[in-house]
Amino acid sequence: MPKIRYNNIDNVSTDKTLKEFKQWREQRRRKVKDYSYKVPKHEPELDYLHANREETTITWIGHSTFFIQYYGLNIVTDPVWAEKMGFQRRLGAPGIPIQDIPPLDVILISHSHYDHLHLASLRKLITSKTLLIVPDGLKRKMIRKGFHRCQEMKWWEHTVLGGVKITFVPAQHWTRRTLFDTNTSHWGGYVLEPNHVLHTTEESAATKEVPDQSASVNSESQQAHDDKQVAGYPPVLYFVGDTGYFKEFKTIGERFDIDVTLMPIGAYDPEWFMTSQHVTPEEALQGFVETGSQLMVPMHYGTFKLADDTPKEALDRLEAERERLGIAKERIRVLGHGETLRIRHEADETQ
Repeated sequence: MPKIRYNNIDNVSTDKTLKEFKQWREQRRRKVKDYSYKVPKHEPELDYLHANREETTITWIGHSTFFIQYYGLNIVTDPVWAEKMGFQRRLGAPGIPIQDIPPLDVILISHSHYDHLHLASLRKLITSKTLLIVPDGLKRKMIRKGFHRCQEMKWWEHTVLGGVKITFVPAQHWTRRTLFDTNTSHWGGYVLEPNHVLHTTEESAATKEVPDQSASVNSESQQAHDDKQVAGYPPVLYFVGDTGYFKEFKTIGERFDIDVTLMPIGAYDPEWFMTSQHVTPEEALQGFVETGSQLMVPMHYGTFKLADDTPKEALDRLEAERERLGIAKERIRVLGHGETLRIRHEADETQ
């Protein structure tokens, strides 16, 4: 039986020729990069995180790995505690040692690339009560690896766990773990929201305005955000996963009243090689604006040398573009490894 091969929307290709790959490697050898800047390391709030079941929290472990507490659930995204990625050593220690992570209810996998799915980390994190959620096409492989409490989802499908609705949304990327399984499973991001939050109707969603790039907050998006806060609902979170810039940022923003977006900003250089699969910092901000989100947390930088950009370059370009677009500084929350962002339910404020 032939294998299913998954595609991007509009069949956007991320394929690169061997000649292009060699060209990148030759260019890389001629580059001199300064890696003296390190993402700050924070002492994790372990006592608080182990006790907390009420407040929404986002703790950056590194790369695309977050420990998220949401509506009573403990969640980890793209678990990678590996000390090396290929021949590259980790640039900084994980924000929380893996043995100190509170017991998990859910693990979300965006796609099967090694820097987003580390089997040794999974084995240390998963208990009999942990649900593993993966993209379509990946469940069979995970069961073969011994992860039997596993659920896979297609784009736009959702599942409900406790009071939390988890929706798998598109991204523009690709995947491979061996020479023979290219794009045999899908890729995407996840939106977390309370299951009882009322969505806009199709009519209102179709006419929902995307914020102007020079405006700090769209009025309709802000009103929905305020209504949720008054009702005591946790914020709607959007974990983007790994992606190039694509038009679905706007579509996702039209379907959900997103409050916080966890957005990649690294592994974009050289842009001629990476453009279809990884956003630049400027494209990350454009996507953030188009989602109508209130707050952006950068990720996918500062942990592994996956491309030719450095953590400092990514952050500097992000800040320059934020200023150019007139986005309020407090709407971009740059976390350190181990730092916890607490998001209050009862009022429109973060700490």
